[in-house]
Amino acid sequence: MISNSLFDNTETAFALKSDSELERAYFLFKMIANEPLVRIGTAATKFALNLNLPVEGLIRSTVFDHFCGGVNEKDCMSTVESLMSAGVHAVLDYSVEGKEEEVQFDATMQKVVELTLFAEKKSTMPFSVFKPTGFGRFKIWQKITEKQALTPSETEEWERIVERYDTVCKTAHDCTISLLIDGEESWMQDAADDLCEKMMEQYNKSRPIVFNTLQCYRWDRLDYLKAAHKRAKAKGYKLGFKVVRGAYMEMENDRAEEKGYDSPICASKKATDDNFNAVMGYILDNLEDISLFLGTHNESSSYLCMEIMEAKELSKNDPRIWFGQLYGMSDHISYNLAKAGYNVAKYIPFGPVKDVMPYLIRRAEENTSVAGQTSRELTLLKKEKERRGL
Repeated sequence: MISNSLFDNTETAFALKSDSELERAYFLFKMIANEPLVRIGTAATKFALNLNLPVEGLIRSTVFDHFCGGVNEKDCMSTVESLMSAGVHAVLDYSVEGKEEEVQFDATMQKVVELTLFAEKKSTMPFSVFKPTGFGRFKIWQKITEKQALTPSETEEWERIVERYDTVCKTAHDCTISLLIDGEESWMQDAADDLCEKMMEQYNKSRPIVFNTLQCYRWDRLDYLKAAHKRAKAKGYKLGFKVVRGAYMEMENDRAEEKGYDSPICASKKATDDNFNAVMGYILDNLEDISLFLGTHNESSSYLCMEIMEAKELSKNDPRIWFGQLYGMSDHISYNLAKAGYNVAKYIPFGPVKDVMPYLIRRAEENTSVAGQTSRELTLLKKEKERRGL
C-alpha cells in the first residue's frame, strides 16, 4: 500500500539544506507569498539590471542560488553531485530566454549539444532539454501553425530550425540521452508538435530518445496523445512525453478573449487535474509504446501515479517512468520519492544571472498565482525549522 503521508517527511525533504539555506528558503517563500511584493520586486529587479546597477551579487545569493544551479554547467556540478547523493538525477536546463537572432539560435543549439555530450559521461544526468523557441523565431513557428505561407527567407529560416532539431536529436540518439522538448504557447505548438513527431519517427525506433511535452491545462491534449500514439504504432516508433499542467494560462486566456476564439485552456482547475490524470493514466496503460516523464508539483497526481504503478505491479524504478520537479521547489516530493526508490529528476536551470532573470521572474509569479503551492512550501519549511530547533 502507498502511504499517503510519504511527502510529510521534512527530514528527508530538506536533508541537503544547511540551517542557513533552510532559513533563506523560508524567507524567499514568505516574500513570494506576498503578491504586491512580487510585482514590485520583479519591476525593481528588471529596472536595476537594465541600468546595469550592481545587483547581480544580491540576486545570486538569494533567489538565483535557490532556484538555479549556477552560471554554467561546471558551476552546476556540485549541485548535481549533491542531488545524486540523495538518489535524485539532474536535468541541466540552459534557461536563457527571449533571443531572436540566428547567431543566438545557433549558440543555443551548440549549448544543448555540449550539454548532451556532457550528460553522456554522467550517470547522474540521463536527460537533456530545450525549448522550441530557443532554436528559431516564435513568428516562424506561429506562421506554420496557422498555415500561413512563408516567404523565401522564412523558408530558409525554417530549414535551419529543422537542421538544429536534427543535430541535437542525432546527438542525443548517439549518446543514448533522452531529450525533453518543452511545450510553449498553443498558437505555435502545432508546428512544434509536428516537427517533434518527425524526430521521434527518425530517432525513437528502438527506445524513446525524443520526448515532447503535453501541457494538460489544454483540453485537447488527451485526443492529441491518442492520435500521436496511433501514428507511432502505424509507423513503428516509440513515443516519449513529459506531462505537465502548463505554464502560459493567463496569456492563453487573454489572447483567446482578444482574438475572439474559444480558449484552449480547461474551464477549471479540477478539469485540468482530471485531464492531467487521464493523460498520465493513458500513458501508464500503454508503456510498451510510450514512456512517461511526469513533471508535477502536485501531491495527489504523484500519489495516483504510484498507486497505478503498484496496481500494475510495475517496479518503482521502471525505466519508462520518471518523476520530475523544478530545482528549489517541491523538495518534499522529489527527495521522498527518491528515497522510496522511484526514478526522480530535478530540472536545474542555469545561465548568466541577467539572462536567467526572465525564468526566475516567471517562477516567482507562478508560485504567487498557484493556490496553495507557496503555503505548502512554507508549512513544510516551518515544520523542518521546528524539528531542527531553529
